[in-house]
Amino acid sequence: MMTEEISSSQLSKHTGSTVRIHGHIQSLRDMGNLAFVVIRDMDGSVQLVADEQEVLLIVRQAAPETPVIAEGVVVARPQGQGFEIQLKELTLLSTPAQSLPVEIGKQSKVDGLSLSTMLDYRPLTLRSPKVRSIFKIEAVFCEAFREFLRERQFTEIHSPKIVATGTEGGAQLFKLNYFGREAFLAQSPQFYKQIMVGALERVFEIAPVYRAEEHDTTRHLNEYISMDVEMGFIENEHDLMDLLNKLVKHMFEKVSQSCGDELSLWGAKIPEVGTIPRVTLSEAVDIINSYQKKGSKEKTDLDPEGEKIICEHFYQKENSDLVFITGYPLSVRPFYAMPLPLQNEMSSRSFDLLFRGLEITTGGQRIHRHEELISAMQGRGLDPEAFKDYLQCFQYGMPPHGGFAIGLERIAKQLLGLPSVKLAALFPRDINRMTP
Repeated sequence: MMTEEISSSQLSKHTGSTVRIHGHIQSLRDMGNLAFVVIRDMDGSVQLVADEQEVLLIVRQAAPETPVIAEGVVVARPQGQGFEIQLKELTLLSTPAQSLPVEIGKQSKVDGLSLSTMLDYRPLTLRSPKVRSIFKIEAVFCEAFREFLRERQFTEIHSPKIVATGTEGGAQLFKLNYFGREAFLAQSPQFYKQIMVGALERVFEIAPVYRAEEHDTTRHLNEYISMDVEMGFIENEHDLMDLLNKLVKHMFEKVSQSCGDELSLWGAKIPEVGTIPRVTLSEAVDIINSYQKKGSKEKTDLDPEGEKIICEHFYQKENSDLVFITGYPLSVRPFYAMPLPLQNEMSSRSFDLLFRGLEITTGGQRIHRHEELISAMQGRGLDPEAFKDYLQCFQYGMPPHGGFAIGLERIAKQLLGLPSVKLAALFPRDINRMTP
């Protein structure tokens, strides 16, 4: 009979059978005439028990993180503690070239690492079950994002990441030499997803974006994964918020259904997403100031501390971990933001979505009339000629449209309670780090 290759999650279905399993050795305990070997595979871990002398000799040549192929009989452990494998054969596929700088087999050791050590030894620390669970959760977020949008006739696109102009301009652009010409890394797929609304009406993209921000904080990355959406024939920004409300609800539900083990490693609680509250920026600032101590300087904008206060307010009042902030001044939004004239100032049809004290999404309605877009550019001191390719789609007629972008690392950071967004990036890029 052929030996079946299985993963650790399939042990219960093969009790009494001889199986083959592969993985990395997580820990070893040599008791003399008996040895216990725990191996880690893509699904989890399993204990192997070796008591035959030939097998024990091979076990003693191994070390933690040695990749192996093991064969043996699946047996139930005493007192209903799961299953293990009585080891009959062990093949060492390679041996670590040096001793491990981090004990991956001990979660307490991994939890105690500094951020710099965690990132300096990233190829190794990513093997920790708790660390790698972050990226399983992120993969499900992406899967759910795609699933939800495809069901609503959105088409996935892939836009260029080398561009001739920046979508937002300023100092946040990474410049590069493109065959003797100046080019930039894309700050977002904004121009391209707007152009594609004219062709496909509803589009989305999951891809890296680049911001040359000189911030070394727990919330900033210079390269991150942006989950972008753009749709045409909307009435206003509330259509976008309605869509986003349903989208994040679906994403959290999918993670809850698919990542129970991963969530439990972090003690993470999935938010209950109902109708997400909406509050204007001025209303949010008033609420924040109502929590300020007497004599404290009143806030006039939404800073990181204010984001935490407003989220805590709506959690206490409406049991919502999420809140929309709307009506940002036009001056702090990109030139393509749709104006929303108010009595005393020019606001915009834009919004942010905050989750447990951190902005995870920015979006809004865009200007869709050619002449208004030209005027908005000139009002910001921009030369429309520099954006002539982008402007083509507006010359040929564009519907009212808008969109938003979710920061993948930020939503994962907030869900899991990570101390830094850098831990939610596989190999983070920030002002100080380009390796590994």
